[in-house]
Amino acid sequence: MPSPALPRPSTAFRPPGRSRRTALPVALLIALTAPALLVSCAQQEGSSGSASDAQLAKSKIPAKASPKTTLTIGAPEDHVLLKLSGEIRKLPFKVKWANISGGPQCSEAFRAHSLDVCSSAEIPSIHAHWTGLDTKLVAAEFRKDPKKNPIYRLGIAPGAGIDSLKDLQGKKIAYSPGQAQGALVLRILAKADLSKEDVQLVELPSTGDVYPTALGEHQVDAAPLGGVNIKRYPAKYGKDGGKTIPHGLRDDPSHLWTPTDTVADPKKAAAIREFVKFWARAQVWAYKHPEEWIEGYAVKDQGLSREDGAYLHKHNGEPDIPASWDPAIRRQQKTVDLLARETGQEKFDAETLFDRRFEPVAADALKAAEKQPKDDSGPRAAGKEKP
Repeated sequence: MPSPALPRPSTAFRPPGRSRRTALPVALLIALTAPALLVSCAQQEGSSGSASDAQLAKSKIPAKASPKTTLTIGAPEDHVLLKLSGEIRKLPFKVKWANISGGPQCSEAFRAHSLDVCSSAEIPSIHAHWTGLDTKLVAAEFRKDPKKNPIYRLGIAPGAGIDSLKDLQGKKIAYSPGQAQGALVLRILAKADLSKEDVQLVELPSTGDVYPTALGEHQVDAAPLGGVNIKRYPAKYGKDGGKTIPHGLRDDPSHLWTPTDTVADPKKAAAIREFVKFWARAQVWAYKHPEEWIEGYAVKDQGLSREDGAYLHKHNGEPDIPASWDPAIRRQQKTVDLLARETGQEKFDAETLFDRRFEPVAADALKAAEKQPKDDSGPRAAGKEKP
């Protein structure tokens, strides 16, 4: 973390979907999400638990980040939060901010060696593994009450005759392979004891207002909606019978994601560790400062009304940045197993996606911040930005 504004994922306290991005050409999406064409099973097996992973896990990150180190970061929403919270001026390294986020765009940039860090949900790293792209997750964020504050609700087209998940049988459902919304659709089908063969999956990019429009125009019968679309869709189409229903699943994973080559570089690893600290503080700041978030992010940056901004802030709920990744890895493993079964890919150990050297960083930074007196000064010379 997206429509007029904010469809995720994002991407956890950030507007859903991490998706302020433009739709990619269909050919590119296919290229990024067709693992069978890009990597052999032998490569898949070799990348899981490889010697390089073992060496990475044992390598120590330098104690301090060099002010000469530059990271290119694709996290537009976090960029705004860091500015609003004042944390950006304290970054002890240089930053080039890239206006991209989410799986397809970040994967493309990683392959081009033009991006060091990206914000994304859980699915892109799984698909990256299957396409031979070696990456690591270095931060994890969730929501403290994910059932009460889900990222998505299932949008239902007017007259579709869907009142529960069981009613999805035989219906047309919007599907975006390689993205959080696509995986959620597969999880919803599994919960309803349905298979892909029991429905019609219609591949559509989950960007902007594509899904609400597809529902309103009866191109699909159901589609996962996030962000302000949860509020706007029934407001626009409710008189005709359009509505949303809960899916009842946890859908809140959000991560900072990086190429393995980047975290294998000691200098960049040290800078990323520092970035994770300030990133975590910015998420909590956003939750605790609703008025500043609404005005600075929702209204000024996203172009939303104050009403929609207030709705989003309440809908997002309180962030949960765990000190242990064990529960997150177990949940991610279930997702890996489901996607492997539904897409014909090889199962693998989800823990290989996480660089556990970074596991305590965010939570420890929050604890340390709670003990410190408020200080708005910060090292002004650090954290220089490049456009």
